[in-house]
Amino acid sequence: MKLDQPVTGGPCWAELGTSDVEAAKRFYTKLFGWRPRTDARLQTGGYAIARLGDAAVAGLSPLYQPAQPVAWNVSFAVDDADAAARRVTEAGGTVLLGPEDVFDAGRFAVAAGPDEEVFHLWQARAFPGAGLFDAPGALGWVELLTREPGRARDFYTAVFGWSAGGTERYPRWSVGGAEFGGMVTMDDKFPHEVPAHWLPYFAVTDVDRAAADATSGSGTVLMTPTSLPEGPRIAVLRDPQGAMFGVYRAQGG
Repeated sequence: MKLDQPVTGGPCWAELGTSDVEAAKRFYTKLFGWRPRTDARLQTGGYAIARLGDAAVAGLSPLYQPAQPVAWNVSFAVDDADAAARRVTEAGGTVLLGPEDVFDAGRFAVAAGPDEEVFHLWQARAFPGAGLFDAPGALGWVELLTREPGRARDFYTAVFGWSAGGTERYPRWSVGGAEFGGMVTMDDKFPHEVPAHWLPYFAVTDVDRAAADATSGSGTVLMTPTSLPEGPRIAVLRDPQGAMFGVYRAQGG
């Protein structure tokens, strides 16, 4: 990710919704060296923020609704959550929750794109989002997996003002000239039951070691470590509760 801090339109936070926050804390602490701390306020329901050093890097959240799946979610920074929510509906998406205030931290909404992929909108106030990007243990890339790439391009361009460069096979999202993610077309190789989704990638110094650590921590390797042509070494993993995420070798790693 060329972004080194949250910017309007770009990814600003990754949040895990999980059936077992305490187990997730143990798994990701071993994998990334995170220091998760649960918010003591009863209203948060056990929400935890993971840190590397002094920097907040990700959220670990209990499931707040019975139908909520175990999954990683990506938040995108907006100047006005209410205006962004209107753009979502005008572009053919759906607002699933909010916008609503989260204490004094910011204003938040849950939305879905044209292929029903879920993402979050975040209007920062006291909390800007992740304090570290593209460093070992931190968010470094976000990837949309969709069966509707044409509609996705039109939708996200309209909602966030993104550009889609790269190649036809793998378009790359950018905002303000800075690349931060890509798009994969889900073909017949993807099981029908796998929905469209946003997949966060976290930087690591050693992808093969991260895959081995995930396995030893009762996780699963979904895509074995692979060196991409003219790209980094990556792997796709699943944690013990079922949430999928990617890892990639940090620059210089």
